[in-house]
Amino acid sequence: MIDYSEYRLANGLTVIANRDRLSQLAAVNLLYRVGARNEEPVRTGFAHLFEHLMFRGTERVPDFDMPVQIACGENNAFTNNDYTDYYMTMPKANIETAFWLESDRMTGLDITLSKLEAEKSVVIEEYNQRYLNQPYGDQWLLLRDMAYKVHPYRWPTIGLTPDHIRNASMADVQAFYKRYYRPSNAVLAVSGDIEPERVFELAEKWFGELDGGNVAADEIPSEPVQTEARRCEVTRDVPATQITIAFHMGGRLSADYYTCDVMTDMLAGGTSARLYRRLVKERRLFCSVNSYITGDMDPGLFVLTGQLMPGVDVHTGEEAFWNEMMLLCNEPATDEELQKVRNKFEANMLYGELNVMNKALNLSYYSMLGNLALINGELKMYRQVDAARVSETACRLFRRDESSTLVIYGKDEK
Repeated sequence: MIDYSEYRLANGLTVIANRDRLSQLAAVNLLYRVGARNEEPVRTGFAHLFEHLMFRGTERVPDFDMPVQIACGENNAFTNNDYTDYYMTMPKANIETAFWLESDRMTGLDITLSKLEAEKSVVIEEYNQRYLNQPYGDQWLLLRDMAYKVHPYRWPTIGLTPDHIRNASMADVQAFYKRYYRPSNAVLAVSGDIEPERVFELAEKWFGELDGGNVAADEIPSEPVQTEARRCEVTRDVPATQITIAFHMGGRLSADYYTCDVMTDMLAGGTSARLYRRLVKERRLFCSVNSYITGDMDPGLFVLTGQLMPGVDVHTGEEAFWNEMMLLCNEPATDEELQKVRNKFEANMLYGELNVMNKALNLSYYSMLGNLALINGELKMYRQVDAARVSETACRLFRRDESSTLVIYGKDEK
């Protein structure tokens, strides 16, 4: 159980405090409600670009990392489709340094043309390295574009094309910053041995006088129901042919999320899971298999993927996947399977509660979702997933006319 207190500044900043009396470190997590889903189709990759720009300094603090290091702290950030997150850990006695730095760059970022061009180059190179210059690197570019037709989840966090970042103007970048980097669009969470009242006092001191801004909710188009199977086959320089099959599922706050999360562990949660045991060890059709959900805030994807053994044809591999999906639909999950998955989720949650950074990040995240109490309620949701719910969800989800299949052939295997 994670205890927390919540406070809202007049400018709209949400502040959450968790007192952890056992930790000499404190964590500060600042989440902005902006990710790839908030971008325009002709200007993608901006949320990720700002993850880089936010470390380029302000007029008051030209070198962001230096004060963090002086305070014996560490910091980093990440971006996904739904939000952008910045986090720091440092001794609790130095925690005010984090408030000072985050408040300063929230509205005072010094974006110059030279800094912008430098970070553009970094992001474009990252795009090339991550998506174009490694085996299976472009699979998510291909899969997202196939599975989504109108929703902004159809592009990855780094963007549809590096040209969108390459051609970004200073006016475009400044407009994005002024729109989304405001107190009313952020959640600040702190975990450590600090009184909540002290956390709120520091928040008022360093953020209270910032302009909250009026961040209107973006109109995100809903993805139409898929009514026919989609397929994409490509040839790449990869070591083995890979099959990936994706299905649309409910969003992060839907009952689907918990059932589908349990199902992926039943299918591929370790060497005793169904896909590995049957398709890798027994039938020797695949050399590796996996199943996972994207976990997006809006309706996301349930994914099965695997790399074929040499000599196994694609049709055989696909039908093996479909057979396992139908077994999940028609043969009730055993009590042993379900209990094993529940135990894993419970252990992961309890372990996560030991770390101040995990707690600060999760408090920000659940607040962003609009259901902060869920941080202490998700274990119950997982425990309620039974065999009947698994079968019902599998039968509803695994439909050929609602599937998107990506096959990446090796150069000599098609």
